[in-house]
Amino acid sequence: MAKVLIVEDELTLANNLAEKLRSEGYLTITAADGEQGLEKVRAERPDLLVLDIMLPGLDGLSLCRIIRRDTATSHIPIIMLTARGTEVDKIVGLESGADDYIVKPVALGEFLARVRAVMRRAPGRPVLQDELISNDLTLSLTGRRVYKDGDEIKLSNKEFDLLAELMRHKGVVLSRDLILTKVWGYDYFVDKRTVDVHIRWLREKLETDASDPRRIVTVRGVGYRFEG
Repeated sequence: MAKVLIVEDELTLANNLAEKLRSEGYLTITAADGEQGLEKVRAERPDLLVLDIMLPGLDGLSLCRIIRRDTATSHIPIIMLTARGTEVDKIVGLESGADDYIVKPVALGEFLARVRAVMRRAPGRPVLQDELISNDLTLSLTGRRVYKDGDEIKLSNKEFDLLAELMRHKGVVLSRDLILTKVWGYDYFVDKRTVDVHIRWLREKLETDASDPRRIVTVRGVGYRFEG
């Protein structure tokens, strides 16, 4: 599994990026400043570094140059994050050794797509599967689209995230609590019945007969299982 180090002093953003990556199967590590980030790069040898430019202490550009000068770490792909989006800033970041450059605020879907693209260009680095396929159903993780028999099925963001979570764990029973945590997040309070409502909506769009579901099966008293 690919390991990603996020060096970002905005705690909420760092946690959001880490959670998004973990939901896709990546291992994540975080650091809140440049010095800590450098220590973790050397100790953990991540497969990818997501690096904020404006860090307390050792800034991101300086850290990027140090990593590129060290033969033990020079191969690590780097994506830079910054609130500054002028052409000059991008040129400075890329010339410092970054592989890609993302301007804040960061859209999580775009962020994940950039991560995958950079990882694909890094020789010998693991890349996670872009599509989940089950019988006539195909789900594109980066494109955030779902197709049934080649025809696109329109889903809301939460319906898509819920279906992706179910398809990743085909044949496994997922409890409502686990689904709430993975799809809605640790800090997002919603009633468990919200899961049931979204499951019903998915069945209406995906099942041949929503009253007799064969793809998304209810496991009474526990949760749901995706059968395909």
